[in-house]
Amino acid sequence: MSRIGKMPIAVPAGVAVKIENNKVNVTGPKGALERCFNEEMTIGMDEGTLTVSRPSDDRKHRAMHGLTRTLLDNMVKGVSDGFEKNLEIVGVGYRAEMSGQKLVLRIGFSHPVEFDLPEGISVVLDGQTKIKVQGIDKEKVGQFAAEVRRVHPPDHYKGKGVRYAGEVVRLKAGKTGKAGGGKK
Repeated sequence: MSRIGKMPIAVPAGVAVKIENNKVNVTGPKGALERCFNEEMTIGMDEGTLTVSRPSDDRKHRAMHGLTRTLLDNMVKGVSDGFEKNLEIVGVGYRAEMSGQKLVLRIGFSHPVEFDLPEGISVVLDGQTKIKVQGIDKEKVGQFAAEVRRVHPPDHYKGKGVRYAGEVVRLKAGKTGKAGGGKK
């Protein structure tokens, strides 16, 4: 049996779960999420816990069992606590600012890079070099943070760029001069 799939999901107080066939609605203090799951997975609710069961030990069912349970758990955590990704901007003159509902990055290009905030995502700036991406949908938060990082990932020679908070960037040694050969 799947070790992840068989674990029950505790539903905290203030969170309401509505199950209709394969469609699950989760509503909490931070908002509401809705998702359709595989019809073969059975989702049950009893006494404040959600459980997921599978019809057989087929390879496909085993894979869907853990995935379904994890997605449900992320929905419950999202509407009760929310999710957050932290980004850091490293580089002289590199900075971020908010312009209405747009995140504007000035990171060494000849033009500023603008991002429209997706629905359900909010961005909080701590100074000019720290970005907090917040929301109730874990997938949207992670995807938006990845798109911001993708604009200028950390350089492996100087370390400049956009990185996740706590991300370790191993710096390479640069050239140290001519290493023999060449014309005299």
